[in-house]
Amino acid sequence: MSEENFPSGSVPVAVAARVYGKDASWVRAGIVSGWLPIGKATRGGKLVTSIEEMDSRLGRINFYISPKKLYEETGYLWKGERR
Repeated sequence: MSEENFPSGSVPVAVAARVYGKDASWVRAGIVSGWLPIGKATRGGKLVTSIEEMDSRLGRINFYISPKKLYEETGYLWKGERR
């Protein structure tokens, strides 16, 4: 298998949702819960690891989706598109 060149940055949640054929909230919940191993969720620099912590009153959650992990899980090679 050839070595792929992965773009820097995070795959947008909307793109990952389209790849999986699911809603963006499904992707976010999967990352937070840990059963979708394609990235991390953080708030204020701390890892968010439970659905209860997804309360918007606690502040914004930032999601990082790894282009390499998404490729390993799905075979989809993200090329930097936003949607």
